[in-house]
Amino acid sequence: MAKFELKLPKMGESVAEATVTNWLKEVGDTIEADEAVLEIATDKVDSEVPSEVDGVLVEKLFNTDDVVQVGQTIAIIETEMNGEAVAEPPKAEVKVEEAASAPQEAIVEVEKQVTTAKETTQSTIESSGDRFYSPLVKNIAAAEGIQQAELDSIPGTGKDGRVTKNDILGYLENRSAKPSTPQSTPAPQAEKQTSKPATPVSVNGEDEIIEMTRMGKLIAHHMVESVQTSAHVQSFIEADVTKIWNWRKKVKEAFAKREGENLTFTPIFMEAVAKALKDFPMMNISVDREKIIKRKNINLGMAAALADGNLIVPVIKNADQLNLVGMSKAVNDLANRARNNQLKPDEIQGGTYTVTNVGTFGSIMGTPIINQPQVGILALGAIRKVPAVIETPEGDFIGIRYKMFLSHSYDHRVVNGALGGQFVKRVADYLEGWDSNREF
Repeated sequence: MAKFELKLPKMGESVAEATVTNWLKEVGDTIEADEAVLEIATDKVDSEVPSEVDGVLVEKLFNTDDVVQVGQTIAIIETEMNGEAVAEPPKAEVKVEEAASAPQEAIVEVEKQVTTAKETTQSTIESSGDRFYSPLVKNIAAAEGIQQAELDSIPGTGKDGRVTKNDILGYLENRSAKPSTPQSTPAPQAEKQTSKPATPVSVNGEDEIIEMTRMGKLIAHHMVESVQTSAHVQSFIEADVTKIWNWRKKVKEAFAKREGENLTFTPIFMEAVAKALKDFPMMNISVDREKIIKRKNINLGMAAALADGNLIVPVIKNADQLNLVGMSKAVNDLANRARNNQLKPDEIQGGTYTVTNVGTFGSIMGTPIINQPQVGILALGAIRKVPAVIETPEGDFIGIRYKMFLSHSYDHRVVNGALGGQFVKRVADYLEGWDSNREF
């Protein structure tokens, strides 16, 4: 039988590793090509790893919560080609013969030591909160007698503050160079207590305690980090979208028949935002300490609700280069795959500005939190039918109009009130100036 190595696939330029969250197959299970074997999670999105071949799962090389690097072998699948067994390479046969000739007692002892080491590591060190520890870091911690609380106190220099091999080795060098202190009070602990400790919450017997999901923890962390990073300020404007309402009502059936897509309001709004970003390129920026990065591409993030109530932000790349048909296809595709947990990590990265539709849930306006490292986010309120004053050459009169609020949150460190207000006003101008005779 041939053995196929299932490796962690590449998931985007900036994604170097993923955490195993759930095995969908067990050793001995039959697997078909393209069938999901396990679920993984990056700091951006959860996804599945499918098998590339038909076969039987014979070995799992990582456990749940282990961190796997891109390109590493996750599992071994035994395959059979054309119903005939495939001979093992000669090199593998030599290894088997050598192993068979080794003293049986030595083999049993080595296996026992490996099993004991794994059990010790897994039982004493666990990933906590949004801090994930690789198997290598766990093994070093176990070998050096580092307990969970002490490991949690080590500052990490890896992605999202993750503790790397160099971090833990450097910590061990510094610890050995200092006078011995009780392990319960490690030296770096003072550095960690920079934020106000959480206020204890009292719980009685009638309360229900619900564990936050992994994505929920990540979202909570990112929201707090954004508020602590950016000086949030908001501008609001009301837009009359009666022309858009009537135009969509007139063309939506023909649009669906010709393009095979439903025409929603979202791509129309996204098109207006992309145009406004071209007019005000200093809204399409990021802040790196004391430097401003002016983005060349306009990549619009589109907040989408998931089945569990969480939000994810897939990105429409080069949104300013899409016509309305292209924008509609991109919006519908990303929204559908977001709901089905089928987004790729690369599809939720690289956004330069974000739009969120709070009107979907009935809100007329909102004050959204900026999606770091961007400097602005626009909330679209619900479209309402309201009485309004209509100005005409013959005079003013009261009429029924379709209106909505646009709520613009922006980073006051680099975006002043004039720019923030002008930008959202330009979006409203594009919406109100919609061509009622436009072809799609």
